[in-house]
Amino acid sequence: MSVMKRLNGIMKAKANKILDKAEDPRDTLDLSYEEQLENLQKLKRSLAEVATARKRIELQANQLQAQADKLQAQAKQALTQNQEDLAREALTRRAAIGEQLSDLQTQHDQVAAQEDKLKLTVQRLQTQIEAFRTKKETMKASYTAAQAQTNIGEAIAGISESATDAGLAMQRAQDKIASMQARAGAIDELTASGALSDPNSQPSDDIQAQLDKISATSQVDEEMAKLQAEIGGAPAAALPSAPAAGADAGADAGADAGADAGPAAAPAQVPGAAEAPAEGAGGES
Repeated sequence: MSVMKRLNGIMKAKANKILDKAEDPRDTLDLSYEEQLENLQKLKRSLAEVATARKRIELQANQLQAQADKLQAQAKQALTQNQEDLAREALTRRAAIGEQLSDLQTQHDQVAAQEDKLKLTVQRLQTQIEAFRTKKETMKASYTAAQAQTNIGEAIAGISESATDAGLAMQRAQDKIASMQARAGAIDELTASGALSDPNSQPSDDIQAQLDKISATSQVDEEMAKLQAEIGGAPAAALPSAPAAGADAGADAGADAGADAGPAAAPAQVPGAAEAPAEGAGGES
């Protein structure tokens, strides 16, 4: 029994939570206002019915009063003609009508009192409904403003449903891009290492790779030596030279090295240039 009671409580709590989430206070206020208007209309119909009953009693009383007045006149006329029996009968009927008029007067007073109460109730209810309508519109405007402010705040903070969905979509796109970039980089590395080489292409061996590496290193060293020679930081002799093809080739290489070396290489050519003036001087003597 306790399990069923707990289950019933859980179901009620869930239902209340769902209803609270789906409920719009503005719709609830409008519904309450319409219900009050319906109650006011019912009260007005009741007031109209009571007023109709009062009017019917008044009409009936007027008819009885007319009959009573007629019987009074007939009794008087019978007495003038010495017809006492007819006069007595007329007065007897008039007395009966008088009792009916008394009852009708009592009913009329009760209905009139009820009508007055209903009128007062209608007036009070109309005042309450008017006040409720004004307050309802104010509360609806306040709720709308608060809702708009909340939505703007959630959008700025990025916690609204649409902003959250957009953020999740962007995050998924970024994860997808990162995954594709990582895959592309891995494929490039595997391709460079030869693990994913094309079976239709020429196979590459380790020896050729080493030779290519040596050639690339030698080219770099040669470029470094040239740069050092240009700034005077290293002698031209440090440059790796090709095998000599003869004395002329060596001389040409020395001349080129001297031209590249600049002022620092000039003293190497001075002895050869100085011998000619010495011989010329001896001839003159």
